[in-house]
Amino acid sequence: MASTRREALVIGIGNVLWADEGFGVRAVEALHAAYAFPAGVVLMDGGTLGLALYEEVARSRRVLVFDAVDYGFPPGTPKVLRDGEVPAWGRAKLSPHQVGFNDVLALAALQGRGPDSTTVIGVQPQVLDDFGGSLRPVVRARLPEAVALAAEELARWGLPGRPRAPEEPVEPLNDRSLALDDYEAGRPSADDACRIGDARVLATRGAR
Repeated sequence: MASTRREALVIGIGNVLWADEGFGVRAVEALHAAYAFPAGVVLMDGGTLGLALYEEVARSRRVLVFDAVDYGFPPGTPKVLRDGEVPAWGRAKLSPHQVGFNDVLALAALQGRGPDSTTVIGVQPQVLDDFGGSLRPVVRARLPEAVALAAEELARWGLPGRPRAPEEPVEPLNDRSLALDDYEAGRPSADDACRIGDARVLATRGAR
């Protein structure tokens, strides 16, 4: 089984619809735009797939995860966790997605298919409950740092990326309409669209 495993999986976890929840997805997109990696390195938008990510993780020797992680630090604070520092299944929940991802790690380990190395590159979110909102500036400003940290980690694993040329064409990880700038430009303002739920439902609750 080990001989058929890919060298590394780089995965962004999160939901771009919920403000800073989208950090992980935006980080893996930014890494893909900045670097080309060897064929054995796969970059992936993991969204909120949870256990559906099992096979992707189990077939990878090393796994690097981007995510918005609640450490209780000031918003925008970055932190890197490696191997034993990544909490095991059943311990304190650091991320809105961590239960699902830890289930994946635990299941892979139980079946003898866990990654040899796991790294989490996280940032403390500022706002999560803003449906349709963008990354807050303090979190978005950390994207270049997260990309640099990931590139360094992959190089440490013996899988260095090649910086892309300024005009190099890059096939995006997601549909072009989901690209950060285009996607955010198409969102209505907070004044035009309720971002904490359906305004009609909220109005009935307020009337009670």
